[in-house]
Formats: sequence, structure tokens, C-alpha cells
Amino acid sequence: MSGLKLFRTDTTYSGMAEVMPRLAEIEADMQALVEAHMEVLLGVRFLVSEYSTGPVHGGRIDSLGLDENGSPVIVEYKRGTDAGVINQGLFYLAWLMDHRAEFEHLVRDRLGVTAASQVLWSGPRLICIAGDFTRYDVHAVREHRRSIDLVRYRLFGRDLIGLETVASVSGGVQVSCRARRGAVARAAGDVQGAAMRELAGAVDEVLLGLGDGVNRVERKTYRAYQRLRNFACLCPPQRSKLLVYLKVDPKNVDPVPHFTRDVSGLGHHGTGDLEVQLRTLRDVERAQDLFRASYAAA
Repeated sequence: MSGLKLFRTDTTYSGMAEVMPRLAEIEADMQALVEAHMEVLLGVRFLVSEYSTGPVHGGRIDSLGLDENGSPVIVEYKRGTDAGVINQGLFYLAWLMDHRAEFEHLVRDRLGVTAASQVLWSGPRLICIAGDFTRYDVHAVREHRRSIDLVRYRLFGRDLIGLETVASVSGGVQVSCRARRGAVARAAGDVQGAAMRELAGAVDEVLLGLGDGVNRVERKTYRAYQRLRNFACLCPPQRSKLLVYLKVDPKNVDPVPHFTRDVSGLGHHGTGDLEVQLRTLRDVERAQDLFRASYAAA
């Protein structure tokens, strides 16, 4: 975003004016803006602001939330560049892992019993939102075995905000592409044999290979592929097909029978309103533009 330039066109006089980027006046302004629209901006349901970690720990978490997959999320904000934001967030993340019952009680009070029963403790996340980060920050997050997203913000004019993911690291153990493909293939193979093994492995490899910072989150009923937000959810194989749900507006896609379907308003596992049905490796090739569009939207 440091190299991004935004211009406003004047269609009346065929003019062009640059909209200059700026930082928030104070950190609290940025925090209030994100908390008011957290689900739209980050794919995270907002729980509480300025949460006290108690007199012994002596901290105050900027924002707590729950992401699309049920993972606990801590969001920390800095107006500009602050070398301490990552360590501060990790300090709170350690507290959170030691106070799971307290967090689940909070989720139950704010989002209900069902949400509290589905909290995914295998992948708690830290999202740091700041005016900028240094190369040392980017290196530091890659040294930690935690799910951490560094997000740079800029405000443009009175009504525009830009968010850029500077670094995104999964808390899971990183394995080779071949090993990832083999793990998914074995799971599919229990259901349908060699054809489904190959298909599931191909989909997994394509989605993981769309860009840096793609994290994979395992749930009982689906596997989510996540940038800052989910961009694809892969369900377990059915008898003869795989279902992938994407964050693509179905209204912008010409429906193809037995390939794409608008499922907005319909119940299904995972997130996303566009269902893609995959039966062959050729279907995976056909779906790649849709995969890329969903990845870009995330």
C-alpha cells in the first residue's frame, strides 16, 4: 500500500485528483472504525473492546472476536509503526490460551450457546493493524508458531479505508506441498478411491498455491482456505463429486448446470455463496478463474 496511489475522477470536467493517504488522528479512531465493521473488514464477529485480563496479568486487549471458522481472534491496533505490537499481541494470546473457559463464557453471552460450543482452539489468531510494519516485524512473525496477520491501513479522504495484508502466517506446522497433497488424498481415498484422491489433492494444491500466506483451517465438516478471510471451503467428498464454496458474488457468474450454483440463503457447510461442483480434473481447470477471483476478494 505504500506504493498505492488513489485518484478521484471528475466525470464532469474530465479531471483527475489524487486522494492523499493519511493515518488516523489517534489510535482509538481506527479501533472504533474496525470494531464497528469488523465482520465486513476482517471476517471476524466482534465480541468486546478493551477487555481486561485481570489484576495479575495486568493487560487490556484492544478487541476480541471470533472468525468465520470459530477461531478466537485478538486484534491489536497501532496508529503508526510500533515495534512492540507483535510482542504485545503474543502476550495476550498466551493469556487467552490459559483462559479458554473465560473466553467461551464471553462467546456464549454475546453469540449464543452454539457458537461457544464450536470454538476452534487449534488455531487462535492475532491480527495486528498498524500504519506500517518494518522488515523485522515481518521476519518476527515467521519465527513464531502462531497464526498472525500483519495488516497495514490507510485512510483516504473522508470515507475510504484501505487494508493491505503485509504478512500472514499460519500457526500450524508447515509441510511440503507433496505431503499436504498426500494427507488430503488419503482422507478422500477412504471414501471414493483413486479418482477422488487425485481430485481432492489437485484442488488442495491449486488453492494453497494461489499466493503467499494461504492458511488451511480444519473443521469437522469442511476445510477452509484463508487469507485474511476465508476465500474457499472444501467439503468432504460425496459419492462422485467435491463441493467447494467460494467468496464470489453468484450474480456475477453465469450459472452452469452441474458446475456452479447460487447457494446464498441456502444452508451449507463452510462459507461462501457460490458452490462449485468438481467431478473431474478438467473441472478443476475450469474453476481456476473462480478460485483466483475469490482469493483476490479475500
